[in-house]
Amino acid sequence: MCYCYILFSKSLNKYYVGHSCEILQERLRKHLSDHKGFTSKAKDWIIVYSEIFNSKNDAYKREQEIKSWKSSSKIQKLIESSAT
Repeated sequence: MCYCYILFSKSLNKYYVGHSCEILQERLRKHLSDHKGFTSKAKDWIIVYSEIFNSKNDAYKREQEIKSWKSSSKIQKLIESSAT
């Protein structure tokens, strides 16, 4: 089982979109640990959205689709629609 997920950092007021075949809480722990990359800029990331896929390729395609939007408002609408 693989995931496409969206993280949010309140301190940066930014979203991060990724994909993984790890358990999401473990993947979040890695984002919050000392490492290089975009998510190393903050330590308050939370998982705000996720989708499950049968393959890593499908999860990656969804990640790329969401990133192609280049729109925080569109991402917010996706998150809000999943909460209802």
